Amino acid sequence: MTQDEQAAPEPRRADRRLGHRERERLERAARRHELGRPDITELEIGKTTHRMAEVEPMDVDGVRTMVVGTILWAVLAVALIPFLGTLRENHRDWWFWVAVAGFGLGSIGIEYCRRRRRALARRPRATAD
Repeated sequence: MTQDEQAAPEPRRADRRLGHRERERLERAARRHELGRPDITELEIGKTTHRMAEVEPMDVDGVRTMVVGTILWAVLAVALIPFLGTLRENHRDWWFWVAVAGFGLGSIGIEYCRRRRRALARRPRATAD
């Protein structure tokens, strides 16, 4: 590469407003990406320029998230059992029922996410052009 090719490109209009430290931080973040720098789309709304990276969504099925959340609701419900009398006296017994509802809805969510994971596994993969 020649020195002209290695020189930093002319900053865009939106980049000129950034300080040199902020610009360096953005450049470091872009270089850190192992798969190359994602395509950036600039969208101008009024006097503000917004940058959006064209990235693929994460391939997450949600089962682990639902299991962890459901376990936390169950632990909370069990932890509140010794305090049910005090909760009733203070008209806060709904705390226990919220934890029970969280556990019940989480159990339904786990099954929903498992079915979704199985359906996604059966679906044929799209091939890249």
